[in-house]
Amino acid sequence: MSTIVYGKNAVRSSLLSKKAGTLYIALRLKNDSFTRELLSLSPKKVVYVSDAELKHLAKSDRNQGYCSSEEDYHPFTLNEILTSAKEKPYPLLAMLDGIEDPHNLGAIIRSADAFGVDGIIIKSHGEVPVNGTVSKVSTGAIDYVKVATVTNLNQTLVTLKKAGYWIVSSDGKAKQDYDAIDYKCPICVVIGSEGFGVSRLVLENSDFLVKIPMCGHVNSLNASVAASIFFAEISRSRRYK
Repeated sequence: MSTIVYGKNAVRSSLLSKKAGTLYIALRLKNDSFTRELLSLSPKKVVYVSDAELKHLAKSDRNQGYCSSEEDYHPFTLNEILTSAKEKPYPLLAMLDGIEDPHNLGAIIRSADAFGVDGIIIKSHGEVPVNGTVSKVSTGAIDYVKVATVTNLNQTLVTLKKAGYWIVSSDGKAKQDYDAIDYKCPICVVIGSEGFGVSRLVLENSDFLVKIPMCGHVNSLNASVAASIFFAEISRSRRYK
C-alpha cells in the first residue's frame, strides 16, 4: 500500500528523504521552475497528469499541482523513541489524547519539529492516523519527527515514568499555570482534544496538571495552538532559566 503526499513542501520533503515513488505533476506546470527543482532531486518516476487527475489522486484540490506516492507511513516504536531521546539531557515527548483532525496532527508535528520535540505518541485506534493530509499540513516535518502509536496511553505513562519522565497534562481547570513548571528534566506533555480535553485516567496518572491562562471570551484553544505554546515555553525555559 502507498500514501499520496501532496503540496509543494510535502512533495519536496518526500523526494529529499528518498521516500517518494512516483512524482505526479500537473501538465500545465511542466516547464515551471519548481518542477525543474523537483526533477533535479532525481525522482524514481515522473507522470504528468491533468488537474482533474491530480485532484482525484490527492483527494484534494489544494494540491498546488504536485503530489507523490510513498510507502505507507511506518510509525516508530515507543522503545525506539525512548532510546534515541536518551541522547539529549532533557528529552521532550508529546502525547496526544483524542486528536481526530488531520490538520491538527499535521500542525502539531510541524511545531514539534520547530521546537525539537523528540517524539510524538498517539493511540493506534480512535485517533487520526498519519496520512496525506497530515503530511501536507506538516510541510514535510513528518519526515523528521518520530511518531509512535500505542494501544493504551495509561500503560504508556507507566513506561514513561519508569524511564524517568515527568508527565505534564494540559487541563483548563488546573490551578497551576503552564509556565510555572521546571522543565529541566525529561518531560512528556499531554495534549487533549478540543471537545473533551485529556481523558480522566490520563489526568489522574499525570504528575502535573497545568493550564494556559487566557483573558479572552473563549475558554479553550485549538489543540495544535496549545501544543505550540507548550513546546515554545519549554524550549525557552530550558535555554534561559
